[in-house]
Formats: sequence, structure tokens, C-alpha cells
Amino acid sequence: MKKKTKNYRSKSMAAIHETVAGLFDTSAVDKQTMREFDEICLTPIRAFKPREIREIREREHVSQMVFAYYLNVSKGIISQWERGKKHPAGASLKLLSLVKKNGLATIA
Repeated sequence: MKKKTKNYRSKSMAAIHETVAGLFDTSAVDKQTMREFDEICLTPIRAFKPREIREIREREHVSQMVFAYYLNVSKGIISQWERGKKHPAGASLKLLSLVKKNGLATIA
């Protein structure tokens, strides 16, 4: 079975989270505590305003087409996000969070 990849805030947070996850697997830590560590250690996901999406793209010096390519969506979707017609969700939201924090090279 393939392990799920997690994106941590830092290497130290990864080590802490993996330790607590091991304790959770042995029932030394309860589910509530594990959820709290997930929130503390993993890269947070939050909604983006249309201008924030445009600012991220412009900060990376890429066109809507290139940005769409990296996020695996259409240029039209990027345009709609930037105009507030649609909102990113799921994997796209996670990728946007990573690009905002670490730059486009993170997912390239």
C-alpha cells in the first residue's frame, strides 16, 4: 500500500508529526490529539481571494496559461479564479497554498 505524501511546515515539524503519528498507531495518543498535531504540523489550507491568486501568479512571473499548466487546470479556470467567478478547491487549493509559501518551483 502506497503511503500518503504529507507537506509539512518544516523538517522539524515533520519529525514531530511522524513521532506523534507513531504514538497514535500504538494507541498512546488519541484521535483528538492527532488532529491537533495535524493542524500544527501540516501546511494549512485556506481559501484565497481572487486578488491573492493573481498576486501569487504575478509574483512568480508567469502567465495564466503557464500557471494553469503547473496547477493542472485550464487557463479559463485561472481566469475565473482571478475574477472571483469560481473558487479553487481540493488539490488545486493545496497546490496554491504550497506555491504561496514556497514558490512555483515547489510543484514544478
